[in-house]
Amino acid sequence: MLFSELINNLKLGLSELQEYNIASDPEINSAASLDLAHKKQITFLEEGNKFGFKLNQIKADAILLPDNKDLISVVQKRNLAWAVFKYPRLAFAESLDFLYPKVKYKEGVHPTAVIGLDVEIQSNVYIGANVSIGNNIKIGRNSIIHPGVVIYDNVIIGEASELHANCVIHPKSIIGDQCIIHSNSVIGSEGFGFVPTKNGWRKMPQTGIVILEKEVEIGSGTTVDRPAVGKTIIGEGTKIDNLVQIGHGVKTGKNCAMASQVGIAGGAQIGDNVILAGQVGVANRVKVGSNVVASSKCGIHTDIDPGQVISGFPAIPNRLWLRCSSTFKQLPEIAKSLKELKRNLSK
Repeated sequence: MLFSELINNLKLGLSELQEYNIASDPEINSAASLDLAHKKQITFLEEGNKFGFKLNQIKADAILLPDNKDLISVVQKRNLAWAVFKYPRLAFAESLDFLYPKVKYKEGVHPTAVIGLDVEIQSNVYIGANVSIGNNIKIGRNSIIHPGVVIYDNVIIGEASELHANCVIHPKSIIGDQCIIHSNSVIGSEGFGFVPTKNGWRKMPQTGIVILEKEVEIGSGTTVDRPAVGKTIIGEGTKIDNLVQIGHGVKTGKNCAMASQVGIAGGAQIGDNVILAGQVGVANRVKVGSNVVASSKCGIHTDIDPGQVISGFPAIPNRLWLRCSSTFKQLPEIAKSLKELKRNLSK
């Protein structure tokens, strides 16, 4: 694909093209990061990127840039093809769609797939090898079911959703339109519910369901549990990384993002646009307000008001945590000073 062709495609995107120069209009066949890109490749640079000073060393044939006259001057002197976008990272993502088009699967069911009774498979659905589909299932049109997927009874899968190899969908789960579930994830497994008795633990039956609203993406090895009664709901547009545990009865808002190893205990409620960084833990029945950002390893034990940035264990406002953490390394000297003060006072 020529750079000019790529730019014509990107004009239709959300990244907001501002200006460009095709130079010698190089052929672009792939993409790479700024420090690894070479001939026939495209790369990108964001404002403030630490590699900005290395622009005169890059080997890519084309680059996507922010609106920065100094950066544009450098690439012009190199005679590189370039384009300025309001959101260069988004433009790079959009360019990847054109350079690496998705595999198109043909409609059909592999002969090794096992299909139960009363299964409604709508048009243009692909079902791969060794898929196991239970009874009373509905699979929306344009969906892709990769090899080894197991779907229990009474499941609904929306349109244009994709279930990757070996994921498991438990009974009565509802998967919305345009959802993506990656390999080895489990949707609708039993919540961790037990009642203590004098004779040990009595299992609480988990009769509820899990609902993934539209455009939810679930990473590999992630589990979303169903509750004893009621629903576990993952809100529209929410993106969940690998190895995340969502407990029974959790409800998340729209467009949340959760990084790897986040754990959310049963009954917690997460607002809209919440970001939970890696290894954040949310305690049982805690309410996290909309637009909250929780930094890595944060422990959320109490309700958090909307719009806060929090850190630490237990979680406190980020600015306070930064002040506290700056004193940690001074604690030995502070302790020594206190001991000396006590000795002086005793004298």
